Amino acid sequence: MAEPLIEARDLRLALPDLNARPLFGAAPRVEILKGLSFDVARGRVLGIVGESGSGKSTLGRCLVRLLEPTGGTLRFDGDDITHADTRALKRHRRDLQMIFQDPMSSLNPRHSVLRLVEAPMRLYGVANAEDRAREVLERVQLGGAFARRYPHQLSGGQRQRVGIARALALSPRFILADEIVSGLDVSTQAQIIRLLERLVDEMDLTLAFISHDLSVIRRLCHEVIVLRAGEIVEAGPTAEVFAAPKHPYTAELKAAIPLPDPDAGWLSQP
Repeated sequence: MAEPLIEARDLRLALPDLNARPLFGAAPRVEILKGLSFDVARGRVLGIVGESGSGKSTLGRCLVRLLEPTGGTLRFDGDDITHADTRALKRHRRDLQMIFQDPMSSLNPRHSVLRLVEAPMRLYGVANAEDRAREVLERVQLGGAFARRYPHQLSGGQRQRVGIARALALSPRFILADEIVSGLDVSTQAQIIRLLERLVDEMDLTLAFISHDLSVIRRLCHEVIVLRAGEIVEAGPTAEVFAAPKHPYTAELKAAIPLPDPDAGWLSQP
């Protein structure tokens, strides 16, 4: 097993319950993540799966420190970033990137594709940002004329490739992908998954992939954790977890969504 890039131990997060907000004083807190412990190994893809409301996206945002855990510890490359402030996190921001579910909400419609991918590099003072942006766009198969297009001129799959390119722009060591294929048609999903497989292999990326689609998780992810109500109910190598689930909830998920042969059908098409 590869050395961990991210280590979570007894990770907890409590947020204000806005539905129970009193007339005076602070809203009571609800524990969303309830003591999660796991590693994300270097150069591997960790799947995070569970039903809506299980805490998947909340956990993802903790991993890239868009949310600050309220308990436990979170380490990135050996450094404790659990409660690191903005200044302390700055040295890690380039290495912790995220691909969003809805690329349109994260892409400025007034900027060209090239400018969108250049933006994070210019923010960090990367030399030859335009040349680097063109290289990244080629890597996600959006070269040539695509650089001059705007988000509204792209298909959903192409916009998601721009989101991937932006995440790659700073050569990060860890990327969180949050339900990034859920809004795409089946054929486009397959293209994005194969692209991610290639990028992980070619660039030695470490990836956490959040999805409710077990077929995608089984194809892409080396390891998987199954969340239910903010707790890990099962974890391990993906093939083993789905071949013989040990927890009834995992078995329920598997039964609810038939799992096709990962080497056949839509995911194996060129």
